[in-house]
Amino acid sequence: MTGTETSPTRSAFLELQDERQVVREGFEFLDEKRVILAQEMLRRLAAFTRDRERYQARHDEAVVAMARSLGRHGLDGLEALPPLQLSAAEMVLREQPFLGVSLIDGEARLEQAAAEPSINPSPESRRCRSAFLELSALALDLAVQRACLERLVDEYIRTERRARALENVVLPEITESLSFINEQLEAIDQEEAIRVRTARN
Repeated sequence: MTGTETSPTRSAFLELQDERQVVREGFEFLDEKRVILAQEMLRRLAAFTRDRERYQARHDEAVVAMARSLGRHGLDGLEALPPLQLSAAEMVLREQPFLGVSLIDGEARLEQAAAEPSINPSPESRRCRSAFLELSALALDLAVQRACLERLVDEYIRTERRARALENVVLPEITESLSFINEQLEAIDQEEAIRVRTARN
């Protein structure tokens, strides 16, 4: 509702004042929400960065373990080793609401089933197997963390747009309308005062 589209009456002026108060409260809520969202993003980003560094370190260890296993068995021998049996593996996900965003925390449970007997087992092949198993679990954890970060970023962008719209568009329009109606009311009061004085004379 704008002043130019509304009759300049006292009731319209009071309604606009109430509307401005509601919009201000909405803006304050959105402003506080985006601060909390930013804090949560920074907290989760720091955790993601730490886990990403940990993943990179484990990745380097897994590459070394594979190189040693290749050196011990050769490519053909390594391919002949029985694969991991992860039939009991699962990804446990837990959802939790956070300021209207559904965030998820997850835990990868990559428990190995009974492995097939190996013709030529070695410490190198076992180390290679466990290194890549650990790496897979870390990769799943990172994927969950990244999904949460993307959801938080999307919600922050939406909140930022709404807050800016209230601050830069809606509130200035209401303030301008209030000023317009107030000027019209003052003009009406002056005209009424002039008519009263004229009638007395």
